Amino acid sequence: MSNYKIETKCVQGGYTPKNGEPRQIPIVQSTTFRYETSEDMGKLFDLEASGYFYSRLQNPTCDTVAAKICELEGGSAAMLTSSGQAANFYAIFNIATCGDHVISCSTIYGGTFNLFAVTMKKMGIEFTFVSPDCTDEELHAAFRENTKAVFGETIANPALTVLDIERFARIAHEHGVPMIVDNTFATPVNCRPFEWGADIVTHSTTKYMDGHGAAVGGCIVDSGKFDWLAHKEKFPGLCTPDDSYHGIVYAERFGLEGAFITKATAQLMRDFGSTPAPQSAFLLNLGLESLHVRMERHCANAQAVAEFLEGHEKIAWVNYSGLPSNPYYDLAKKYLPKGSCGVVSFGVRGGRRAAEQMMKHLKLAAIETHVADARTCCLHPASATHRQMNDEELLAAGVSGDLVRLSCGLESAEDLIADLAQALDAV
Repeated sequence: MSNYKIETKCVQGGYTPKNGEPRQIPIVQSTTFRYETSEDMGKLFDLEASGYFYSRLQNPTCDTVAAKICELEGGSAAMLTSSGQAANFYAIFNIATCGDHVISCSTIYGGTFNLFAVTMKKMGIEFTFVSPDCTDEELHAAFRENTKAVFGETIANPALTVLDIERFARIAHEHGVPMIVDNTFATPVNCRPFEWGADIVTHSTTKYMDGHGAAVGGCIVDSGKFDWLAHKEKFPGLCTPDDSYHGIVYAERFGLEGAFITKATAQLMRDFGSTPAPQSAFLLNLGLESLHVRMERHCANAQAVAEFLEGHEKIAWVNYSGLPSNPYYDLAKKYLPKGSCGVVSFGVRGGRRAAEQMMKHLKLAAIETHVADARTCCLHPASATHRQMNDEELLAAGVSGDLVRLSCGLESAEDLIADLAQALDAV
């Protein structure tokens, strides 16, 4: 469906039923698949034939939905994972191992920061965190001989910084490494990072793609454009024989378009098993079918709420890239011309205590460890998603003690504003 608009791909991408086949994607709820001979199955284990033998690695329902997301992003191959955290872990661990180094933006989601700075550090992978606003010189200085990737979020959660994807990708490529972008908040409806030079895109599909709080999930999409063999000394996992798969060299056997996802599936999913459920993939597809419609409403509601908050006397500051006063307004116009997302960050005058008091009086917006849902929700990140960080790390992540993250749902903008107004009156 390469010639169709993204709205059409949301509805019909990834699956075209043949004559007499189900119009909706089938849920293949099976762990295993039957074959006539051991030779037939052996070809699958040797990666000499395509097909299914065990749903920990691949499942037809999951692959169908991954194919839709791949079309939406304009990639060459994709895979679903059980969560966004698993997607980010696989995307990094697929090319970086013990003794390697990765550069990441400091404003990334708190859970991802912990994954990188704590858990993967224990695995021997070191991360250097840089500001998304760093100069070219500062970014160049962060690279080392063993740097394997650069990572950032299109729109950071919850700092809402907008990443200059083109600049970061250019510098990453000058050092012979790929640019990995978490595109969860923008979704491919509002930004397609591959068009700006990114090489790998990840998603927490739990957020806008699902959109209804129904199923946790993640996705990795490969652009198919990064030349692994041109930098084979940096990426031995892709460019030298894999003894666990009969000496296959992924970059040679599957080329630029298939090497990264094939290795992540055949090796990492095989060994770590962060497997998406077929039922969850089915629910995700239902969400994707309306993604283009919902994103427009999310952005419109967030813009209206941000404008209201900016003019309110009890609000100390508002962070939303759709406001002309926002420092990322120009970058948002470049990368997010149709709107950014439905999330607004703001601070209540009086600091942390005032922010928590205001949140207690909200009626429509529920306090949840969630975001990007059809229903409006809010969170105090310093007390929740980022509570593992110290004050210095919170500052680097753009998370102040008074920060409230409001995820505007699909309700009436007038009702959301009225709810905020009465809650602020109670402070």
